[in-house]
Amino acid sequence: MLIIDQLIKRQGNALLLPAINLRLSGGQCAVIQCNNELGHLFIQLLLGAVPASGGQVQFDGDDLHSSFKQKASQVGISLLNEGLYERLKVKDYLSFYKDLYGAATSSHDILVKIGLLDKQNSSISKLTFSEKKRLQLGRSIIHNPSFIIWEEPEQNVDIESHIIIRALIAALLAEGKAILITTSYLADAVSIASEVYRLDANEFKKLDIIDEPETGHTEEDKAEEEEIETTALNEPAEQEENSSFQSELEEVQPEAGIPSASSIPFEARPVRVEKIPAKVEDKIILFDPTEIHFIESSEGISMLHVKGETFPCTFTLNDLEQKLKPFGFFRCHRSYIVNLQKVREVITWTRNSFSLILDDEKKSSIPLSKGKFDELKAILGI
Repeated sequence: MLIIDQLIKRQGNALLLPAINLRLSGGQCAVIQCNNELGHLFIQLLLGAVPASGGQVQFDGDDLHSSFKQKASQVGISLLNEGLYERLKVKDYLSFYKDLYGAATSSHDILVKIGLLDKQNSSISKLTFSEKKRLQLGRSIIHNPSFIIWEEPEQNVDIESHIIIRALIAALLAEGKAILITTSYLADAVSIASEVYRLDANEFKKLDIIDEPETGHTEEDKAEEEEIETTALNEPAEQEENSSFQSELEEVQPEAGIPSASSIPFEARPVRVEKIPAKVEDKIILFDPTEIHFIESSEGISMLHVKGETFPCTFTLNDLEQKLKPFGFFRCHRSYIVNLQKVREVITWTRNSFSLILDDEKKSSIPLSKGKFDELKAILGI
């Protein structure tokens, strides 16, 4: 349904938005985690409101920018800071947009989906922030679009709205809609969908997300176990055949200077682990080591700090120290491991008190123990 090919935005020599490649089909939801500014710029580029520096956007086989007026009825949009007609009643607001699109969708059905049926006769000004957000989402689907774009749909909403919005997303996907969502929070992105992308000023990449397997034996597990048992029963016969074949090989004398297969040493090398798992609800995110800023131990749990958010990891701090040392991580304190590539300053507070200041938005301060100070200086060559 949607194909984004090398969409990019530059301003002079500055890269505002890196090349974006994305495919989205009906019944599929993709969530892009990024800051508000980048997310809004991306949506504006997608809709052609801001000219792109390169690339193209195709919707149902046509260029979306040139055919947007014809395709508008198939696209539903809810932006973060769009206004509402505060003096209108809720049902009148939806009826206005229904008539504007000439839609056949029932306003009653939309009110049920967004949990505002009991508020239909209330003026919008009397709604809570979360109820207004749900009304915006309802307005974006009143004309039954096939492609939906939502900017920060769950930002600052209450728990009830989270539940209603998730149910709405599931219902829309079941109807075959394609949904594209931007959000600032990775935890929200992962819990909304399994297809999650991260967008920053340097790159657009898909994150490795794994659904945690359910406990208990499924039919596939049982079939696999039966296959293993069958293989085990056949092993004696196979071993006998292999033994006979090996004897025949030994009778054949190798040519001079050519070692036999049995004399060639075999070296088993361990697989290098390059992903660090973190759990969010029933999903597991696999982070590249370079994405992690630092790790702290909190009540015995290793917490990964990634771009302003924290995620629990099942590995202990000692395990992570060994796994991440080849990637430039340093155990700066008994409760902290830091990515040295993210360190901007080393601060000396007193003769025995030190801190590391990171190059992130929060300018995070990480303690550096006295015993690790000389080791760090040796690593950095200072």
